[in-house]
Amino acid sequence: MIVLDSSFLIAWHNSLDVHHRRAAPVMQRFLDGEWGPGLLLEYVLLEVVTFIAIKRRLAAASSVANLLLRAREIEFIPCSDFFLETLETFRTQVHGSLSFTDAAIVTVARRSGGLVATFDTGFRGMEGIAIVPA
Repeated sequence: MIVLDSSFLIAWHNSLDVHHRRAAPVMQRFLDGEWGPGLLLEYVLLEVVTFIAIKRRLAAASSVANLLLRAREIEFIPCSDFFLETLETFRTQVHGSLSFTDAAIVTVARRSGGLVATFDTGFRGMEGIAIVPA
């Protein structure tokens, strides 16, 4: 399994994003099943659709939300089930660079094999986490 971060999903959906070229082959590997299902946290979906609604328009954000929620390769993860564990990850982080959403990603990644698709450098060096693309 691989946890999908908003930076990765936004880069893949936005051809003008600085990371788009790097996101495309990683997305292809994901779609080919290399890492099994992608885990889409509720918090990440909120970040993605909010960003797209602000940068483009509501219709584009709604379209992306529908695409992500209907994708058979993606498992939607409600965040309430691990809220307290995420809060502990957030509170005990060493460098203080993780947002609460990032702390949730770390929490779920550690539970599911430790793999995260992201361009966010804040995940680098996190114990129990491997980043794609490296």
